[in-house]
Amino acid sequence: MAQKRPLHVIVQGKHIAVTPALREYAEEKLGRITRYFDHVQEAQVVLSVERRRGNVGRAQVVEVTVRGDGVLLRGEEASPDMYASIDVVVEKLKKQIERYRSKFIDRRRLAESRKKTQALVRADRALRAGPRELQIVRVKRFAMKPMTPEDAALQMELLGHDFFAFRNASSLEVNVVYKRADGNYGVIEPES
Repeated sequence: MAQKRPLHVIVQGKHIAVTPALREYAEEKLGRITRYFDHVQEAQVVLSVERRRGNVGRAQVVEVTVRGDGVLLRGEEASPDMYASIDVVVEKLKKQIERYRSKFIDRRRLAESRKKTQALVRADRALRAGPRELQIVRVKRFAMKPMTPEDAALQMELLGHDFFAFRNASSLEVNVVYKRADGNYGVIEPES
């Protein structure tokens, strides 16, 4: 299995100096998001102190923007303690990721159900029509950038395909990742 690259976390202070301990805490907490959503590529954190109306003290505010593969997540939290604000905003982001993932999974299940129904209709029509002559009706060409089998499986899911040809980043050979009947994934590699 390919090793995940660490999340790139940018921590900035807005009218405050960011201590090394605070920076390290924010980086560690946000780095854990990749456990829930491995498409995250960058997280930008802005720490600030604001005077809140009605409050005697100042609010420790944390604003986070997370980007990755077309997904943008945002969260903001204010509390009397900066560390607590970081903890709460990370929890909010985890909930956003769970909502996104459940929508993605629901859409994928619906699409798979429709595909199966359409495939059954096509198979029924083909059986009624009788045998046909085999012919290639379309040729596709595309650039094959090197990627891991896991990235290829994700790309296949995002495209809604049953298989995906890719150049394996470790061997630079052309491989095919495919969806198995049991719901798992398989990889076809050339023999050496």
